[in-house]
Parts: sequence; structure tokens; C-alpha cells
Amino acid sequence: MDLYNLGMVTWRDSQMLYHAMAHLGREALLLVQPGDRYVCIGYHQDAEREVEVAYLREQGIPLFRREVGGGAVYLDEGQLFYQFVLRADRPDVPKDKNQLYRKYLGPVVQTFRDAGVEAEFKPVNDIIVGGRKVSGNGAGEVNGMAVLVGNFILDFNYEMMSRVLRVPDEKFRDKVYKTLEGALSTLKRELGAAPSIESLAEGLIGHCEPVLGPFTPREVDDELRAMADRLWEEQFSRDEWTLANDLRRRGGRDVKIASGIHVVERVFKAPGGLIRATAVQRDDCLYDVHLSGDFFLFPVSSVADLEAALEGVSANAAAIEARIADFYTRHAVEALGVTPHDFAIALMGE
Repeated sequence: MDLYNLGMVTWRDSQMLYHAMAHLGREALLLVQPGDRYVCIGYHQDAEREVEVAYLREQGIPLFRREVGGGAVYLDEGQLFYQFVLRADRPDVPKDKNQLYRKYLGPVVQTFRDAGVEAEFKPVNDIIVGGRKVSGNGAGEVNGMAVLVGNFILDFNYEMMSRVLRVPDEKFRDKVYKTLEGALSTLKRELGAAPSIESLAEGLIGHCEPVLGPFTPREVDDELRAMADRLWEEQFSRDEWTLANDLRRRGGRDVKIASGIHVVERVFKAPGGLIRATAVQRDDCLYDVHLSGDFFLFPVSSVADLEAALEGVSANAAAIEARIADFYTRHAVEALGVTPHDFAIALMGE
């Protein structure tokens, strides 16, 4: 297995290298520390609803949409990223995403414990200590490759995280700040002083070898660099990608609100993540359905297909749930903690 223990890299490389690896169909474990601050959103999220896009632009803080699900997060040099890129068809790579997390986060938990933090795995995809998250993780499939990414949080800027998230008012922002402090911890907070990036990387490599086999150290080669640069120029640097969900919603039909027509817009927190749902309800049917959030759905293209499948569905929870359950079955959708019932609640309420 190739190992890219690269130390500190640019914020762009901290995301683009593992994406490029997946698009090249190359397996590897990458360990990187971003040298600059930025905000990263999940594949299914609606950028302008989740983060303060205008504020980020004013402050010169880059915004990046990854090809992996999950939520919005502020990232900087206070974190060490681990990025597993594996062939999805390998017999030793679990097809069930819950088992995928459990297998490959096992070495991460062991590394935390070596550092003196009594961490434990909490399904679906968190590593916690004392009820507080100390590592955020996400998984997806990119070009037939299973990708799992996560981080060791050495230190964290709670104030900046609360500032970049989209909230209704400043009073609510203060509540977000206090909630973050209570729900998210760091190695520095747990130990008094954070261990070095080098010691964490060395520990994780040692624990990963029994799972992945012997490592061959590598540096970024010309092929990997060229793919990273091409993907950046053609996709990831463009607003058409970063603001994709926003643009897709705006591209819907312009519906005049009149008798028998109104807009449905709700937010529902399912066990597997937040669901944001909007739709036009006309003649007791739903149209122009738009779904976003920090949930995980596989394959990632399922969300757009699901929206199309809900076009014209009867506007009642039972019919919506049945339509989504049928879609899950026909398209072999794997959803982590997000059921057809959860989507029905998001669209119609409890």
C-alpha cells in the first residue's frame, strides 16, 4: 500500500490530492496537515444555507465542496487529516459503510489511546471521548474507489467555526459557539498539550499496517499532480460545483403562489444527519423537490435521482415514504441513519 505522509501542505492539496488519487484509481493512505484555513462542505449540502458565503469571501477564506458527504467544517493547521483511498471492489473492503467506518477507524481510535485519550468509536462515523467528538469522519465512493477521510483535532477555533456557519441571528450564533464547546473536544483540551503531528502520524501508520499491509512511502509524482491540477481547474474551483445545490434549486420552475399552491420548507434532524427539504405543493402533490443536508447516501448521485422520483408524489407522509422506500430498493441505495420515514417527515412534518 502506498503511503503519502506529506506533513504540512496547502489547503488545496489537503483536499485535491486524495480526490486525484481516487480519480486515478490508485490506492493509498494519505496523511496531511493543511497549512491554511478554509471551510469544507459535504457533497449533499446547500452552501448558501449552511455557511456564510459572503463572509468567507470578505475574509478571503476559501470554500471547498468535497465528493464525500457529511457536514460543513472549519479546517486549519490545528488538524491532521488521514485519507484512505481503496478499491471498492477489494474483497477486504466492507461493502456496508457502517462496517467500513468501524474497520478503518479502529487504527485511529488506537492512535488516540496511545496518545493518552480514551477515545471510542461511536456509530455512524464519530470518534468520541467523554461524550464529546474528537474526530469527524466521512466516506464515499469516487470513481469506483472507497474513500474515508477524517482528522485528529489538535486544537480548534470554536469562534471561527461559529462565525462561518449560517445562523438566523447573532443570539443564535452565541448558542452555536457554546454548543460547539460542549460537544467538540481536542487533543490539547484533553491532554493539556497536543502531541506532535509526527508522533500521531507515526502511530497511525503503525496501527494501519496490520489492516492494510506494509506501506511503501511515496512523494507526489507528476501524474498525481497533473490530475489534481486538472480536477481543480475543471471542477472544484468553479462556482458551478461549489454552489451546485444552490444553482440546482434556482434552476427549478418559477411557480406563482396562488390558491392551492404553497411552498414546503422544513428542516429535520435524523439520526444520520440533518435533512433540509423544499418543495412546491400543488393540487395535493409535490413538485420541484430539493433535498440537501449533512447526511450520507450512497451512491452520491442518489439524491438528484430521488428528487426526480418524488416529482408528482401525493403530498402525504405515507405515500412519500412508500415512494422513497421503493426507490431505495430499486436503486440499491445505502443510507446511514437516514430512512424513507425521515425524508417523509422532512417534507411533510410529523
